[in-house]
Amino acid sequence: MQIKGTVKNTVFYNAENGYTVATLNVNGEDITVVGSLPALTNGEVVSCEGKFVVHQKFGQQFSVSSFKYETPDSPEGIVKYLSSGLIKGIGPITAKAIVDKFGRDTFKVIENDYLALSKVKGISKAKALTIYENCIGLKKMQNQIMALQNYGISTNLALKIYNVYKDGTEQVVSSNPYKLIDDVDGVGFSTADKIAESVGIEKNSLFRVRAGVVFTLKEAGEKAGNTFLYFDELKQKVAALLDLQEDITDKTESVIADMQLESAVGSMMLEGKRVISLSRYLSVEKSIAGRLVRMVYQPAECVDDVELFISEFERQNNFAFHADQKKAIMSAANKGVTVITGGPGTGKTTLVKCICKIFAAMRLKTELVAPTGRAAKRLSESTGYEAKTIHRLLGVESVGGKTQFRFKESNQLDCDAVIIDEMSMVDCLLFNSLLKALKPGCRLVLVGDKDQLPSVGAGNVLGDVISSGVFDINYLTYIYRQASDSLIVTNAHLINEGKMPVFDNKSKDFFFLPTVDAAHTAEEIVGLVTTRLPSFTHADPKDIQVLSPLKSGPAGVEKLNVLLQEKLNPKAKGKGEFRIGETVFRLGDKVMQTQNNYEAEWVKISEKGFTEFGEGVFNGDIGYVTEVNQYEGFIEITFEDGRKVQYMHGDLASLMLAYAITVHKSQGCEFDVAVIPLYGGSPTILNKNLLYTAITRAKKTVVLVGSKKYVAMMVKNNYVVLRNTLLKFFLNDENRKYQTFFAD
Repeated sequence: MQIKGTVKNTVFYNAENGYTVATLNVNGEDITVVGSLPALTNGEVVSCEGKFVVHQKFGQQFSVSSFKYETPDSPEGIVKYLSSGLIKGIGPITAKAIVDKFGRDTFKVIENDYLALSKVKGISKAKALTIYENCIGLKKMQNQIMALQNYGISTNLALKIYNVYKDGTEQVVSSNPYKLIDDVDGVGFSTADKIAESVGIEKNSLFRVRAGVVFTLKEAGEKAGNTFLYFDELKQKVAALLDLQEDITDKTESVIADMQLESAVGSMMLEGKRVISLSRYLSVEKSIAGRLVRMVYQPAECVDDVELFISEFERQNNFAFHADQKKAIMSAANKGVTVITGGPGTGKTTLVKCICKIFAAMRLKTELVAPTGRAAKRLSESTGYEAKTIHRLLGVESVGGKTQFRFKESNQLDCDAVIIDEMSMVDCLLFNSLLKALKPGCRLVLVGDKDQLPSVGAGNVLGDVISSGVFDINYLTYIYRQASDSLIVTNAHLINEGKMPVFDNKSKDFFFLPTVDAAHTAEEIVGLVTTRLPSFTHADPKDIQVLSPLKSGPAGVEKLNVLLQEKLNPKAKGKGEFRIGETVFRLGDKVMQTQNNYEAEWVKISEKGFTEFGEGVFNGDIGYVTEVNQYEGFIEITFEDGRKVQYMHGDLASLMLAYAITVHKSQGCEFDVAVIPLYGGSPTILNKNLLYTAITRAKKTVVLVGSKKYVAMMVKNNYVVLRNTLLKFFLNDENRKYQTFFAD
């Protein structure tokens, strides 16, 4: 059966699989349609194939098996379609003026004689051309999306694919569906493999083996942080992925040989074992090594009176530096690359503030940066100097449809020194981009805690830099008295030493609440966040951050977010919301961006009242839902640094509720109050490293909720998944070259 109607509104849309519930007006009657549809826009006309069904709870619905876009044929429908926002340059007034002029022939005029649009008041010839191009582009997009349905691709994914390949979409999908893995976010091997099967690609073909190699190496980097895999491990993973029983060693060898010729992968021997790396990671780690070592052997101008600067800073701040700190400051002032690492309470922030003062006295233009907006804000507040995210410093821009950094090797930053805080969470790709943007002679100071969890992205930059032995590493171990009065600081260091934390009922900042199981843990956490801690700490409940080791389970992030949302921001009349799958985003909700989106446009009102515009929201950015516009189909998020970003339905998959987040997602952040559930989980996750990281995210109060058995297990568990990286090897190799040169 077929029905044709005009979209009245989208009731529900799941961005992951394109499942939609919408209301169509069919011959004056409202009909609920459900099925594989895009996030339909009001005014669009669609024809749906399917059948009427009766839902147990929602009554009669039309279950859609396939659909296609239709061109509206009534004047009212044409006006709604043109002014829906799909076609740039046309609002409601302009749409009505066009239809008043051309009536039912509007689309014929736009497609065949677009210059005639300039006869309408307010439309120039240039604007007429823009309207024509947008209408034709929309029609092409809809045709391509319809074609992709033949391959079982959801409408949401089809739109993502189209945005990458445009007019070449169907050609790419039909000839090489595995290319989608590299080019389209959200396309995994299984999705591409299903498409490949539908176009007749054999399961044991070299084409498929190649795709398996690429996907396995890519997953190793993005999911586990590895920049290479050993050949034997790669072969085993590829065979398991392809579900082939035959020995594919020869085929894997053949594929890798071809990929080396294409410069898609690199192969080398490391300690007698063969390793394979995507060329992207190989070139980046080589580049980092070359640039960093060059900075060591091209030292910056020395400063003779650093000790006088230090003494003056101590006098002005009534503060005495420890010998280790003075050594670090001397290094920063006189060396090209300085690394400073230490745990909480060791004075890293005061030290950075002093270095900034010295650089200012030396008339050095200095940039302070951190990986996240929250970390940058904290750095600004603690030092008194402006700090930026690395992305903001480099400047994100879109050129020819591709996102890139404005500052790079061909357009370097105008600065003489860069200080990076929270260096442990900077991955190799971002660090390489920063190094490229530094001019010769620029000083670099890397500040971080070597015992924190490594970066979410690929690589182990801080760890490799420290272990290479090439650089001046300054270890801060002295804990200042005022910091040692805090049980947060004391216990963080005890945990790092493999010792049980102190549980003192008289403590003012570190608490333990025992529970009997994971469900009880979740129940206690909800009570703590909603009533008890706000009363005790005077903190707003939304500023209390739950940091869970786990995503799933009764005390995992997903469940806790639902429970906390119900208490802190319940459903209410007049409070707008959108549902995406199982998640509801409601006006006032605390949310987090879960992946980098360099193209997201933002607007911000600065402290001086100026309006700033820019692009880019990044993994880990936290904000609040400040507007829900159900009519136009978007929600507005205001991030903690003031950036406002509009998210359409299709963008919401990159957001999560953030009343509770994983410890990994908290890296680079600091919260006044942190609540940490400890009940259940694998030993590969529940380790000392993770507990230490979680505790050091709290500034004023920590509450552990769970079982002391799990605390003890984590403290004694030194298990850390070592990352496969080549940076240390390349740093030592590069250093040997310079040593040989200078020795001669």
